[in-house]
Amino acid sequence: MTAPGTHGAQPDEVRAAVLVDAVTLAGELAGDEPPALLDVRWALGRADGHEQYLAGHLPGAVFVDLDRELAAPPSAQAGRHPLPDVATLEAAARRWGLREGAPVVAYDASGGTSAARAWWLLRWAGLRDVRLLDGGLAAWTGAGLSLEPGEVTPEAGDVVLGAGALPTIDADGAAAWDGALLDARAGERYRGEVEPVDPRAGHIPGAVSAPTGENLDADGAFLPADRLRERFRALGAAAGAPVAVYCGSGVTATHEVAALASIGVEASLYPGSWSQWSHDPARPVA
Repeated sequence: MTAPGTHGAQPDEVRAAVLVDAVTLAGELAGDEPPALLDVRWALGRADGHEQYLAGHLPGAVFVDLDRELAAPPSAQAGRHPLPDVATLEAAARRWGLREGAPVVAYDASGGTSAARAWWLLRWAGLRDVRLLDGGLAAWTGAGLSLEPGEVTPEAGDVVLGAGALPTIDADGAAAWDGALLDARAGERYRGEVEPVDPRAGHIPGAVSAPTGENLDADGAFLPADRLRERFRALGAAAGAPVAVYCGSGVTATHEVAALASIGVEASLYPGSWSQWSHDPARPVA
């Protein structure tokens, strides 16, 4: 199965529909139709993303609160980062200044592993021109490009969002998945050696370990397409095969969905992920 909107596209075009490099983005920002910039700095166990943003961000970027704006309230039944309802997401997107038909670029300071949640949600909600800054903040500053401090409050946007433009599965779907089911968490969590946040350690039976960090090179940029293709082919995830991804709470798994989309492979997301699965005693653990 090919990623949406990539049928017949060349490999470079497929990747460019998902990722943009810093120099190209700088040129677009200086053009007539600059993309809206979303700063999605977030990390598990940390709450200083906004402070980091205020100290310095891409010019014109708006801060996006992953916990409050890219997720519904957590629960044992739905997981730590359930999908927000569409009306709530639309209201947030309008606060960010997103306008109908205008391009969007999301970034973070962790190789896109949290910004991918914004990328995925907006694509899921029907926006087609949403990309990730490849390499994130480090790529921008590494290219000699400047940051600006302080808060950015844009004019309200008019974007209209829907739901379901990207595929998802639930716990029953994960249990019965007939294809590659990728676990995007760190290998030690997959193996059940450690479990820092969820009630049980281990993984969904039948899932394959595919840590999100291995999508990236040493500088935090996505691996070249041929290396990503080789990686996912070895995991049983190739174009034409059913692929689904989960992680701890549906955040870093979106990075894996983006990596797959950049090589033309469509993957379903299990939003509840391990945080939902491990809270249900009826679900088996491997």
